[in-house]
Amino acid sequence: MDNQHRAMTGAQTMDMSTDQGLRTFMLGVYNHMIVAMGITGAVAFFFSQSPQLMKAVFSTPLGFVVMFAPLGFVFFLAARVNKMSPSAARLTFYIFAAVMGVSLSTIFMRYTGMAIAQIFFMTAAMFGALSLWGYTTKKDISGWGSFLFMGVIGIIIASIVNIFLGSSAIQFAVSVLGLLIFAGLTAYDTQRLKQSYYILAGDVAMAARVSIMGALSLYLNFLNMFLFMLSLFGGGRN
Repeated sequence: MDNQHRAMTGAQTMDMSTDQGLRTFMLGVYNHMIVAMGITGAVAFFFSQSPQLMKAVFSTPLGFVVMFAPLGFVFFLAARVNKMSPSAARLTFYIFAAVMGVSLSTIFMRYTGMAIAQIFFMTAAMFGALSLWGYTTKKDISGWGSFLFMGVIGIIIASIVNIFLGSSAIQFAVSVLGLLIFAGLTAYDTQRLKQSYYILAGDVAMAARVSIMGALSLYLNFLNMFLFMLSLFGGGRN
């Protein structure tokens, strides 16, 4: 009886330790994401308040560099993160967030500050609910991955085509589908990160890198949801 009691106590202690470790891991992911979002917002607002900076960037070829640089950072991090120290990966992520802020500074020219703030908080509430569901659900949603990835490819292609067509109907459809796809990715990525923790438990350095890449994934999900929501409900400036 004593041996059985000790075994049960040991198992409960291990479960509590694992749960605490998982909470710490996920808190780290969200903290990285929140810091990156703060950097992006601060840089975007700072640039938008300076006509000289806006003109210097977006009235020259530098605008194309700013437009495509964030994508380059994403590919660079994905390819090199396993060879980088966690601190270097974190710094690269934050630099990416700053460059993304420059790229997004133009939204302050297209939408009012009130609309941006309202849509941001709406997106934050939606993101929080979806991420919480992905974390707590017992349902295995790993099968969503390939479907959602194909959806992302589809909306990218449709967006490129619509650059030439200029169809408001296509833009509306892209915004609605994009919002749904990145909402699904938020839940999917949250569950994927939770599962990754159990696989990597014990490898502190790798867990730190996965934490940063997970923050990047959730950051991109949030940002895309925000931009699609802004397109649908932002209204634009009069």
